[in-house]
Order: sequence, then structure tokens, then C-alpha cells
Amino acid sequence: MLNDTVANLLDKMYSFEKAGKKKCTVRPFSKVGKRVLEILHENLYIGDFEEGEDERGRYVTVNLIGSINECRAIKPRFAVSMETYDKFEKRFLPASDFGILIISTNRGIKSHSTAKKEKLGGKLIAYCY
Repeated sequence: MLNDTVANLLDKMYSFEKAGKKKCTVRPFSKVGKRVLEILHENLYIGDFEEGEDERGRYVTVNLIGSINECRAIKPRFAVSMETYDKFEKRFLPASDFGILIISTNRGIKSHSTAKKEKLGGKLIAYCY
């Protein structure tokens, strides 16, 4: 049994991306995973994705476009504030303005650039570049 569906989703997408595959099917699938995929799609790291459900549960099929160098879940989920964004950007991203951190805020799940503009803190979920 899996404990973290977001970590499973990102790990499987990363593995398929490195293997040169164009599609990836992941199950189980959650609402948090859906929002993470929406953010990755908005930032052009993945193509479209389709949700589905069968007798085994919910799943998602993701179209990979070959632009992910690395994407991982962040554990433990560190708390981040306006003052500590730079610290975590340096820790998880290879360069300034390259890649995204995905953050769970009290106004929903957002990328770190959006959360900075809205002056929100929260918990780190994942990173991708």
C-alpha cells in the first residue's frame, strides 16, 4: 500500500520521462495530485492529462513532452514563509528563475512564484525543473 500518492505520481512520471516514453498511467490518483499536474501543465512541464476510473479505482494518464529534468516530492513537508523562499529555492532548484516549487497554502496549491506574488506561506510539496 502506498503512503504518498503525490510522491508516487512524480516518481513514476520522472521514470517514464527518463525512459523516453510519451505516456504514463498512474494509479491511485488524488485531488492533490490533480492540482500538482495542473501546475506542471501551466508551467509547460507536461502535456495534457486525462482522468479515469475503473473497477480498480481512479487513475490518470499523462502525456509527457520531454521537458522534465527532475521532479520529486519534498519530505518532510517544510514550512515556508516569505522570508525563507530564497533558502528553499537554493536548496531544491539548480538556478534562480529555473524550475518551480509547489506549495500548499491556505488558498490552495500554488507554484512558488504565484505564492510570492500573493505574499503567502505554506508547506512545500514538490519541486520540478
